[in-house]
Amino acid sequence: MGGRFFVKWVNEFSSNGRIIFRQMAEFKFFFVTLHPVKAINMEMTYKKRIADGLLQRKLAGKGAVLIEGAKWCGKTTTAEQIAQSVKYMTETGMVEQNVELARLNPKLILKGDIPRLIDEWQVAPQLWDSIRFESDHGPLGQFVLTGSSVPADMSHVIHSGTGRIGWLKMRPMSLWESQESTGEVSLAELFNAPAQIGGINEMDIEKIAFLTCRGGWPLAVDMEPEIALDQAFDYVESVEKRDIQKVDGVDRDPVRVHRLLRSLARNQGSQASFGTIKADLMANEADTLSEDTISSYCKALKQIFVVEDSEAWNPNLRSKSAIRTSDTRYFTDPSIATAALGLGPNDLINDLNTFGLLFETMAVRDLRVYAEALNGRVYHFRDRNGLECDAVVHLRDGRYGLVEVKLGGDKLIKEGVDALNLLTEKIDPEKMKMPSFKMILIGVGTYAYRREDGIYVVPIGCLKD
Repeated sequence: MGGRFFVKWVNEFSSNGRIIFRQMAEFKFFFVTLHPVKAINMEMTYKKRIADGLLQRKLAGKGAVLIEGAKWCGKTTTAEQIAQSVKYMTETGMVEQNVELARLNPKLILKGDIPRLIDEWQVAPQLWDSIRFESDHGPLGQFVLTGSSVPADMSHVIHSGTGRIGWLKMRPMSLWESQESTGEVSLAELFNAPAQIGGINEMDIEKIAFLTCRGGWPLAVDMEPEIALDQAFDYVESVEKRDIQKVDGVDRDPVRVHRLLRSLARNQGSQASFGTIKADLMANEADTLSEDTISSYCKALKQIFVVEDSEAWNPNLRSKSAIRTSDTRYFTDPSIATAALGLGPNDLINDLNTFGLLFETMAVRDLRVYAEALNGRVYHFRDRNGLECDAVVHLRDGRYGLVEVKLGGDKLIKEGVDALNLLTEKIDPEKMKMPSFKMILIGVGTYAYRREDGIYVVPIGCLKD
């Protein structure tokens, strides 16, 4: 096998002289196998992220901001857009020197035009106290910290950073950020209950299936489809063989991690207990783990942002119906589930039940990204009688919207409408506000519109923050 490549870079220099790659203008890769030669063209430009504005806002109120999130979700690239100088702690051949310098004279590491990006800061956790000190005795917006999704060892850190260092969570790209949603319907505007909305969905079921499997990994967005689909499989393999081992030093069997990921994928959108997952492993994977071990594995997966469960919403209802308080299980991106299960777009189309569950994971991902821009959070509601609401977008000012997620079709939309209306009837208006809006978020459907009963039907391909 042989190969050659040609790369044309458009680059910029940071204030300390290091090259920051901003744009790949052209990339052609030719390879020789038993198959015909194939050229892969990939154009990459920085696509604006909702986190761009959030980072600016946080830097205006804090001395430093730590960007957290799943590996490959674009933390460093986003930080580079605002940074005036950069220190790459894991620069080839410089790691040991940088760690030693951070111990002996951290001010040299931190010296540079602000905002100064300290990338992979966690290799020298002692920098935390120095950053906290500088933030306490200097202007706002001095530092941006990014690094691996694996938590830093904070055992020797003295100060918490409260009041000086802010946190910003990034997630894989929403469809609006990857420029695959038209953005004709704004989640923010829905809180104002517009009398009319309008949008035309450009995505069919094949496209939705592809996007579910590809996920929102920035690098994959501009790749050729077949290559883009590989990225989630690579991500899952990295989690199983490397990342989860680095969380707390516990040696975890990659095969068992894979089987657990498969079980979690089968239980997306449910409140499956550790006992339920244990039974699922025995039934489907011919393996078993103790509930304590499953709990330990799931905790590790949360720490590296592979798993992001949805907290239960607890409204004031007229009835005394018990509300389930268990978190609802989701991956941070639907492609993790499809890769763990070994599924591709055609597999989803041939199994609409599974497709619907994994589409819900994508919908929740996008709603979380959009809600973050509105100072909001996304919750899940379910009572003991099975009444459910897939997503509740709750803002800091107390306003909230109820969202049912459906793949599409009149029958499923009607089911969602009935569930939303039934839940609304149970809310006690004397004890809490009524919802600002009710929405059916669909994958397949031509138009975004407002029904006569006031419920909005919105394709995910039309939604933005």
